[in-house]
Amino acid sequence: MILTLPAFLYGRQLALQWNETGAKMTVQKIAAFSDGETGGNPAGVMIADTFPDDAEMQRIAADIGFSETAFAVPNDTGWRVRYFSPESEVPFCGHATIALGAALALQHGDGIFALALNQANITVEGKKNGNVIAAALQSPSTRSKSAPPELTRAAMDLFGYGEADLDPHIPPAIAHGGADHLVLALSSRKALANMKYDLNAGRILMNHAGLVTILLAYAETPQLFHTRNPFASGGIYEDPATGAATAAFAGYLRDIGWPHGGVIDIVQGEDMGMRSRLRAEIPAAPGSSIRVSGTARIM
Repeated sequence: MILTLPAFLYGRQLALQWNETGAKMTVQKIAAFSDGETGGNPAGVMIADTFPDDAEMQRIAADIGFSETAFAVPNDTGWRVRYFSPESEVPFCGHATIALGAALALQHGDGIFALALNQANITVEGKKNGNVIAAALQSPSTRSKSAPPELTRAAMDLFGYGEADLDPHIPPAIAHGGADHLVLALSSRKALANMKYDLNAGRILMNHAGLVTILLAYAETPQLFHTRNPFASGGIYEDPATGAATAAFAGYLRDIGWPHGGVIDIVQGEDMGMRSRLRAEIPAAPGSSIRVSGTARIM
């Protein structure tokens, strides 16, 4: 059994944990993509000499209770990283990567850190600025394809949306930027604010389709989007900030020739009282990495 208690060490809130052999471990709690010193998406970060076993990492993630916890150990070129939600391992998590970049900057100083994921190699940058840390990740390569009509229909039924609720300029798609996300662009901010669904039905749909999240987006302008990210596949009703989905979405906008001007800003989490801000920089080369940046705050 894992026991937890809050403690403050070096100005950072940690969860102290003991594994089954009695060895002490620490998990830092950091909110990524914060809106200044508020909001953001909480993530757990454990930096250790070796990974706990898979079952123990899953228990730790469930015990912490955030949508993801990142586990990092040193390797020959930087850091080997794995991500666990409370219910499963995921191949890539943007906000936990930003939180990890902040933790590495606190531990090792400002820098760019090489990360080896399960299926890709990326980097994260961290730079301290008082209690707020600026961080940016370079995503895995991106790709997208049209969403199968039956999946689109099932997702619309899940949320209670009709055809009039969809933005015809951004067709439904499966976008990939380290993991697969279904993109549904909505025609109004009201439709986005009214998002609701059954968590178990969402879990079944996402797991069956191999989706990590469903990204719901409303374009206020060509470069400013409001988004929401149901994450039922991980047992989480909604994420307040989702870097992986933002990278995938930015890559999809590039694929369809959206007039992004090289950068988009995302406001997420405001409908759940956790306003978060993300920026995606979009190079011209098809499929190339997306730079997703924001700030992180120590919880």
